[in-house]
Amino acid sequence: MFISPIDTSALDAGAASTSSTTQKNTDPNAMQDRFLKLLVAQLQHQDPMNPMDNAQMTTQMAQINTVTGLQQLNQTVQSMAQQFAGMQQLAGVSLIGRSVLADGDRLTVSNGEAQGLFDLDQAATDVKVEILTPGGNVVDTVPLGALDGGRHAFGWDASGYKGDTSALHYRVVAANGKDAVTATPLVQQPVIATGSDAKGLTLTLGNGSTVAYSAIRGVV
Repeated sequence: MFISPIDTSALDAGAASTSSTTQKNTDPNAMQDRFLKLLVAQLQHQDPMNPMDNAQMTTQMAQINTVTGLQQLNQTVQSMAQQFAGMQQLAGVSLIGRSVLADGDRLTVSNGEAQGLFDLDQAATDVKVEILTPGGNVVDTVPLGALDGGRHAFGWDASGYKGDTSALHYRVVAANGKDAVTATPLVQQPVIATGSDAKGLTLTLGNGSTVAYSAIRGVV
């Protein structure tokens, strides 16, 4: 005797009417209870000349156990995601007033002295920093010579620049012999606020930019 898969959609048709009904329809225990009621009804109304065999009953039991297990796993993952989001929010609040490092090529200028940081993927025999205007024109070059891989800082005397120093940015040019070395410019800014978007926690920095919490490379 062939038994078609159990369709519980009719039982869930009124789920959207109230939040309590929705919770009942998605609760694994409630789903299993509905399944058992349907199975008992099938057994009571089956053809006595062609009853359900053990294999068919086992198959249906395995189906509901799989669905129930997946539902419980989904609830567990959702709970963990909520806890993780809460932990991120606490971590973000604790960073307010602290300076962080994030990807960015803007210079930090104070009292005529500009500063910046960058990460080198590997050692380089020749490294230089080019100070650029918003239009990409090179204002000055800071030679740094040979550097090991890792994080490095540099300074530049901006007192002689007549334009808006807050609009200046920089570019790191590094090479190991004839091979170019990847350099990632960094910006150091204080955290002034936290927020969130579809991707998670965000931090608002002192320069007005907003970066993802996951993009923070370090805390100073």
